[in-house]
Amino acid sequence: MSKPWRSEVKTHSLSEVYASIPIPKGGSFWKNLRAFMGPGFMVAVGYMDPGNWATDLAGGAQFGYTLLSVILISSLFAILLQHLALKLGVASGRDLAQACGDAFSRPVAIFLWVICELAIVACDLAEVIGSALALNLLFGIPILGGIVITILDVFLILYFQNRGFRVLESIVLALLGVISACFIYEIFIAQPEIGPVLQGLIPSAGIFQDSNQLYVAIGILGATVMPHNLYLHSSIVQTRAFAHTDEERTKAIKFATWDSTLSLSIAFFVNAAILILAAAAFHWSGQQHVADIRDAYELLNPALGSRWAAILFAIALLASGQNATLTGTLAGQIVMEGFLDWRLKPWIRRLITRMLAILPAFFITWVWGESKIGDLLIFSQVVLSMQLSFAVIPLVLFTSDVKKMGKFVNAPWLTVSAWIISAIILSLNLYLLAQIFFGA
Repeated sequence: MSKPWRSEVKTHSLSEVYASIPIPKGGSFWKNLRAFMGPGFMVAVGYMDPGNWATDLAGGAQFGYTLLSVILISSLFAILLQHLALKLGVASGRDLAQACGDAFSRPVAIFLWVICELAIVACDLAEVIGSALALNLLFGIPILGGIVITILDVFLILYFQNRGFRVLESIVLALLGVISACFIYEIFIAQPEIGPVLQGLIPSAGIFQDSNQLYVAIGILGATVMPHNLYLHSSIVQTRAFAHTDEERTKAIKFATWDSTLSLSIAFFVNAAILILAAAAFHWSGQQHVADIRDAYELLNPALGSRWAAILFAIALLASGQNATLTGTLAGQIVMEGFLDWRLKPWIRRLITRMLAILPAFFITWVWGESKIGDLLIFSQVVLSMQLSFAVIPLVLFTSDVKKMGKFVNAPWLTVSAWIISAIILSLNLYLLAQIFFGA
């Protein structure tokens, strides 16, 4: 009988924090949930990074609340896929990158690593641009200067990482709190009509009949489901010190899924809030052209009649960019160690990734001006879309294999659902790429 994996796990990714967080023996539901709470919040960050803002703003300004259903469906896709990722990490003891490195040939593993690195750089590019934009809007710092300043977060992240994984999780949670609080205020001021908002959560056939709506809808899907989060989640869920027994793994999967689902629900609220805010402030006032973060910032105060609306919008953008930067660092380390078993010092790894994002942002802004910032954000989402299926399909393959997962293999209904989601994601992203490159 063939072995489920070709080799045993020798070294865990993020080995310095592996099984470093104790969990209670027994205990109440809430005590266990508190112990497992954290990785889900770090994953949720990727679902509300600056790259999502442009698509959500465009969707709300152009089409009102119609595309809220797309955000809801994308979030449900994300909840299922992140459940598969955390289950792979808990049940197999390896993250998605390690699983790919073990299951596929060396050339295939290198190919998957290269395109995954491109996705991480693209995601980092969106974070660099988002943070630089926020610094420009809040403090008047030129975009070029803001891009250079983002190099400093390399050292901030390393400082906090050395203080323990719970510290990183706490920082992420605090920044998520800032983002959520900002948008609660924005929605309160915007006072959207509840009826149309609820109606927008119901999918409309008009989305598929209107090519413009369909294009933006696919952009929202491509910007919502982040490929690097699947690698990240399958690794950081292993920071909890659960025993490697079926009973303890079942418990870990249960509470990690609660953590993930609750966290992604917050991400859904933030993305929905951006679209609702754009619809309430711009769509009904005849400003459907607003799709740029800078335009939204400048028009929010007069549209909502509040001098705080634009400031809180920019603060949320800065918090979003910094949060996504932090988790992108970890994802980069995980995929390099998992696919190739290469280990670089964290500051070298982070500096390389950050420079690969900063250089194109810096030179495009320098040569063509700040007007190209929006195009860079769109480009980053296209690259993420191209890589998504290369992460989703192996994940579904592994978690549907009884030899690899044992009793934790996907139930038949879950396998069918996961393959349907994979096919939808692949088809829609291929359509998006055809629209962008060929105008099909």
